Amino acid sequence: MLSPEGLQALCRARARLRAGAEEPLRIGRLAAESGLSRHHFIRRFKAVFGETPHQVRVRCRLEQATELLLSSDESITEISLRLGFSSLGTFSARFAREVGVSPSGFRRTAARLRPEAASCFGLMAGAPQPGNSNFGEAPRPSPG
Repeated sequence: MLSPEGLQALCRARARLRAGAEEPLRIGRLAAESGLSRHHFIRRFKAVFGETPHQVRVRCRLEQATELLLSSDESITEISLRLGFSSLGTFSARFAREVGVSPSGFRRTAARLRPEAASCFGLMAGAPQPGNSNFGEAPRPSPG
């Protein structure tokens, strides 16, 4: 049975893994800080959270990669190295396996969808859409 202190230690380790996707954290170090052997730490971590520390770290890195692919002009190689992947090939293969499309395909698709996404956000925020009227109303006259 896991003590409250043991659970807190695992939660702290998971938070550090999530926050430190760009920082190379050693699983052995997290285990030692949790007061467990590396093997026991990994087993307990997976029992509590449903995935290993490595899986958490990779998932968080891939989440950051999707954000960077959408929001930055950095090359895919720069993003992969920035997030701690050992090579572009490793990053691209893992990204495609987990996300379902290559990083470059993801970026291309996102670039094509950006105008539609922007208008969706505008609708959610209540911004008026040009030529849009409800319930058969006459279109609003344009200012000018």
